[in-house]
Amino acid sequence: MLNRAADRRSPTARLLGLSGLVAVLAVVGTEDAVRAEEDRWAQPRAAMVSTIQAHAASLPDTANGRGIPPAVLDVMGKVPRHRFVPEQVQRQAYADMPLPIGHGQTISQPFIVALMSHLVRARPEATVLEIGTGSGYQAAVLSPLAKTVCTIEIIPALGETAAGRLRDLGYHNVQTRIGDGYFGWPECGPFDGILVTAAAGHVPPPLVQQLKPGGRMVIPVGTVFGPQFLTLVEKTMGGRVTSRQILPVRFVPLTREAR
Repeated sequence: MLNRAADRRSPTARLLGLSGLVAVLAVVGTEDAVRAEEDRWAQPRAAMVSTIQAHAASLPDTANGRGIPPAVLDVMGKVPRHRFVPEQVQRQAYADMPLPIGHGQTISQPFIVALMSHLVRARPEATVLEIGTGSGYQAAVLSPLAKTVCTIEIIPALGETAAGRLRDLGYHNVQTRIGDGYFGWPECGPFDGILVTAAAGHVPPPLVQQLKPGGRMVIPVGTVFGPQFLTLVEKTMGGRVTSRQILPVRFVPLTREAR
């Protein structure tokens, strides 16, 4: 006959052991739920990347430099865009369209995010400035591509929420600030690249000043009711500044603080 060994632990010890087991099972269950949630978005995210590639292929080479590079597409395929939009529009998170994020602002169309990330030429050693944090999505895309990302948002509620979201998702090389992006962020610069996510009536001189020689700025230029063009501004190593229009776009206006 086999005899089971008696459990000589005290009732308290047995209870603590059971509690520990329950805690472990709860953690495992939570991890499984998170994994299942992320898996649910994998296919829509892959479809989004395919759409970006198709859109880029339809443009002339002068607009996107022979397509969006693999490094940018890889990041677009990994950043969880559904975490950067309000719950009520999450089902459209990976559609190739802008979506509202509150306060009269939007998260840009994925193709435009990819194109701007490509045009700004972020490099592993680069410091990049973003004007208009919004929900933080563009900064999250830039994060793996650059050494440091500095991003400014003029609307405190958006900026503070985005800062927390970026921190929680592990984008630790992103620095955030509340302020008027027209004047840039001199303390964080100079910048290898500057990316503006709202339309300005002209290219802000302070941003040009904070751009390094050899650097690039990507900015939508135009008025609220008139035409807008995504514009590439380049500063040569000698300091000469040139600009050219890439393609027509539609962005929310660059919001300014009264001074």
